Amino acid sequence: MRASSKLISLTHPSLNLSHPTPEPFVWNTLIRAHVQSKPPTHSPISVFNRMRLHGVQPDNRTFPFLLQSFNSIRYLQSGKLFHAQVFLLGFDQDPFVQTSLIHMYSACGDLTLARQVFDESTQRDLPCWNSIIDAYAKVGLVDAARLVFDEMPERNVISWSCMIKAYVMCGGYKEALALFREMQMLDSVRPNEFTMSSILLACGRLGALEHGKWVHAYIDKYGMRVDVVLGTALMNMYAKCGSIERARGVFDSMGSRKDVMAWSSMISGLAMHGHAVESLELFAEMIKSGVRPNAVTFVGVLCACVHGGLVNEGKEYFRRMDDEFSIKPLIQHYGCIVDLYGRAGLISDAWKVVISMPMEPDVLVWGALLSGARMHRDIETSEIALNKLIQLDPTNSAAYVLLSNVYAKMGKWSEVRRVRDLMEERGIKKVPGCSLVEVGGVLHEFFVGDDSHPATREIYMMLDEIMKRLKMRGFVGNTSEALLQLDEEGKELALLFHSEKLALAFCFLKTTPGTPIQIVKNLRICCDCHDAMKMISQEFNREIVIRDCNRFHHFREGLCSCKDYW
Repeated sequence: MRASSKLISLTHPSLNLSHPTPEPFVWNTLIRAHVQSKPPTHSPISVFNRMRLHGVQPDNRTFPFLLQSFNSIRYLQSGKLFHAQVFLLGFDQDPFVQTSLIHMYSACGDLTLARQVFDESTQRDLPCWNSIIDAYAKVGLVDAARLVFDEMPERNVISWSCMIKAYVMCGGYKEALALFREMQMLDSVRPNEFTMSSILLACGRLGALEHGKWVHAYIDKYGMRVDVVLGTALMNMYAKCGSIERARGVFDSMGSRKDVMAWSSMISGLAMHGHAVESLELFAEMIKSGVRPNAVTFVGVLCACVHGGLVNEGKEYFRRMDDEFSIKPLIQHYGCIVDLYGRAGLISDAWKVVISMPMEPDVLVWGALLSGARMHRDIETSEIALNKLIQLDPTNSAAYVLLSNVYAKMGKWSEVRRVRDLMEERGIKKVPGCSLVEVGGVLHEFFVGDDSHPATREIYMMLDEIMKRLKMRGFVGNTSEALLQLDEEGKELALLFHSEKLALAFCFLKTTPGTPIQIVKNLRICCDCHDAMKMISQEFNREIVIRDCNRFHHFREGLCSCKDYW
């Protein structure tokens, strides 16, 4: 449906030319119906053109309805032409029309014109202010959105929600929570379901369980309707915050309201937590209940197979996608299969999948192959995958680090140095390890070797005490992944200051014995920290949950939910 500004003389099936000419209200209703119909039946532009041919003058409601149909860059030129008609007909200062123009230009990818409409507005109402904030948020200009937000003469719940969502979309999760707390100080504005969905997303990304539980309580206290959207947001938050039991509770409470996204989210959540069998059982229950899976569902199903090491099951589900449900595998699904084979040590099978894919492998596919090859010390495949990764993303520091780990494990320190020199030559910085914990409703962030925390001295003393006790029980540091060519004592010292160990020591300081500990880490947990966490969970009778960039690790009584397969 390509928009056109030229008047055309097609007879519209909804109109009978023998009838008297309808008033603008009727024409506007027809335009809106065609804009909102899914799939579109007829072009709303043709209705507008018939309206003009009948001599009916548009009013200030006509263009807002019509402009909704210009929602991608290919409609930009047509949108400009209708903007000209808005100007010629004298509606350019109508607040309702101005807001619609800002939305139109934003949807068509021209933020400059969206801002120009806003700047030229002489009667800016709240929707006009909110629309320009939303326009900035869509393209990631969160600072520009905040400047507009701070300039607003008044704000409503939509204003606050748009700004909170802008932070969440740009990864400013702490800023989103801070703004939400500021919003809570006002008596005149109360959050709605849209606000809470954004806040729940921020809590999930941060792993801020206490914040998320408070939001859930707030939703219940004010009787908000937990529909499928808000219910799925709650479920995702709990799953990402390490409380898969609460996530399942929300899922079960949704009853018959669950749609395919709710089922898919629960399947993925179980997979991330290492409950592969339960995840696959839920998929079978979903099929039995009559809900048809989609491509997202199968990403969760295949991830369950990956994390559970279920190679044969993964192959079967991959086959069923197309054969049984007519879902053509996307690149994400091929990436899961490559990861499945790679982790299982079937590097040749993983390689066959990569070279037989109907689309060009992307960074995630080559990364999965590299990860599997590194895990099983296949240097040749690791180097091929690395070169492909560098071609696609020359600044991908993770690829260099993975290859360095392979060389380090094999004691090839000259190769480790070569990779590090290459990174330095190309200005590529290794992403520092970072771990985040929530204690007493406050988020604390730790980096590798961090000494910026006010309690640094106490943290390091506690960590030293913990490690001494482990060594008395026979713990030996796993230095196989230490990247520096140091003696064993130097390697152990380097591993000691990893961010998750600092976060753990802080939690030991600030929580009572036996309190569960939850840590969110931005990188894959190393073997040494993984071994240490297992022994700490047993020695100190603590449940420790760590979410790294791949999955959840639940450490209990000396064991990990990943069964040392990650």
